[in-house]
Amino acid sequence: MANTVKAALLQAEWTGDKDSMIDVHEKYMREAAEAGARVMCFQELFYGPYFCQVQDAEYYSYAEAIPDGPTTKRFQELCAELGMVLVLPMYEQEQPGILYNTAAVIDADGSYLGKYRKTHIPQVKGFWEKFYFRPGNLGYPVFETSVGRVGVYICYDRHFPEGWRALGLNGAQMVFNPSATSRGLSAYLWQLEQTASAAANMYYVGAINRIGIEPLGDNDFYGTTYFANPRGQFVEGTASDSEEELLIRDLDLDLIDETRAQWAFYRDRRPDMYGPLTES
Repeated sequence: MANTVKAALLQAEWTGDKDSMIDVHEKYMREAAEAGARVMCFQELFYGPYFCQVQDAEYYSYAEAIPDGPTTKRFQELCAELGMVLVLPMYEQEQPGILYNTAAVIDADGSYLGKYRKTHIPQVKGFWEKFYFRPGNLGYPVFETSVGRVGVYICYDRHFPEGWRALGLNGAQMVFNPSATSRGLSAYLWQLEQTASAAANMYYVGAINRIGIEPLGDNDFYGTTYFANPRGQFVEGTASDSEEELLIRDLDLDLIDETRAQWAFYRDRRPDMYGPLTES
């Protein structure tokens, strides 16, 4: 019998306020659970606008403690109620003035397993993230969940292959990449990089993007959320590039072992030759 996990991703429009955004995500999570999903991931900074289109200290107020803040606690209760694993991307305040772009990981019994902090922080027009976030400092953890070994990479991280590989070497079977990325050259890279990373590391990648144009800027977030399998192929196609959508797919985890037996990339690595990559 195949070792199959039903997994969900959500690309959502900005509702206009934090409370209603959280309510929308709870509604979709319940819908995913009714459809049989056992693991889900929301989009980057899920309960807010993508405020990095501007540089304004007003948006520091969106940050919360993780796991002791109200949003983590609320979704811990929901995970326990629904029996679902959740990757919860949020704005984290470790202490006043120390802020991160973070994703909490919650198991199906509601237990908090830990968090990943975005490692690579951009600072370019429309993506002024260094104004808001310190670079992540927790490495590349992989979380043992009730559905398998889950890793997280966040948005701009996806351009850096080293973290994808680290997650694979740490045992990930599924890596979720919650994002906020807009039309242009990015749209080509969106379908190229994450499918290639799934193939290079022979695991599943869940790629989640926002949708629509938000009031803070003219970034046109184009959705196209998808799962890529360990061979770098879309799992039953992508989500819409213009509409809010809950995407649910069956992930055959046995395909990971099958692909690794065929391609053997990990066996044939030469880490003894890679030292210069970290010396400059």
